[in-house]
Amino acid sequence: MNELEKIKKEKIEKMMKKILEIDVSDENFQEEVIERSKKIPVVVDYWAPWCGPCMVLAPILEKLVKEYDGKFILAKINVDENPIVSQKYGIMSIPNVKMFKNGMVVDEFIGAIPERMVREWLEKNL
Repeated sequence: MNELEKIKKEKIEKMMKKILEIDVSDENFQEEVIERSKKIPVVVDYWAPWCGPCMVLAPILEKLVKEYDGKFILAKINVDENPIVSQKYGIMSIPNVKMFKNGMVVDEFIGAIPERMVREWLEKNL
């Protein structure tokens, strides 16, 4: 692969990551999660930077959103910085992952579960 092809590939991967993985907040949750979920499932990862299990789960979710290639969007929301959404959806423990379809939560799990179990959860809900 020549240098130009390598740069092109990296740019495409970066662009796809921006499309498939988004950071959301109290301000844009309605638009980015609720409204988008009416077109494509949105998996929301409620996390915090101090949460060890969150750091274990995040790479699994990031790997799977790429692997599933457009079947869902991964939205990440820092619970410390976004208390309104966190309270609205009853987030008491993190990591907490919820799948939204048609503007509503259809399923969820709590904790850093193994990749195999996350895959099973996605297959069941997509």
